[in-house]
Amino acid sequence: MDHDRWNVMVWDEITMLVERARTGDRPAYGELVRRFQPAVYAIALSRLRNPNEAQELAQDVFLHSMTKLDQLRAPECFAGWLKQITVRMAINRLTRRGPVHGAEAGVLENVEAHERGPLDTLVKSEQNAALWAALDELKPLDRETLVAFYIRGQTLQQMARAFGTPVGTIKRRLHVARKRLRRKMEGRREPALAGV
Repeated sequence: MDHDRWNVMVWDEITMLVERARTGDRPAYGELVRRFQPAVYAIALSRLRNPNEAQELAQDVFLHSMTKLDQLRAPECFAGWLKQITVRMAINRLTRRGPVHGAEAGVLENVEAHERGPLDTLVKSEQNAALWAALDELKPLDRETLVAFYIRGQTLQQMARAFGTPVGTIKRRLHVARKRLRRKMEGRREPALAGV
């Protein structure tokens, strides 16, 4: 059997599991958890940089998605929907946690190999926290536009369909939203430098 046909069969099977889970079939949902748990955990770990927190978040994601499964319009979009929930819940957890001022040795040991070192990791974590805090200060339309393009990786055409707006308007919104985000980020940097 060729690879493409196998992929189609797997996704058809997942779609059927989602449809069964939506009717309250717990074993079907359990099978979805079994199949998607490694991916959800990997996304959580890449965001949180802490294996214990990533495991907790993965459990929270599956509990949350089970209660919201009826809101998923298209069962074939389950994987993307689950990824969005995971990213959003990780961001919420990081926002509540605030910038990282210190870290346990275990956290730093689990940083991906391409990071240069613990200091780089802490700086990156603080920058991410500042970025998300600045995003939260934007108007909802600006934030949704930036998140759709940069975080969800949607194309301009996909965004135009989702927002019900011409591509030219989406381009303008992106341009304006980037400038507003840059101003928010610069505003956050200035007070920190004032005390130096």
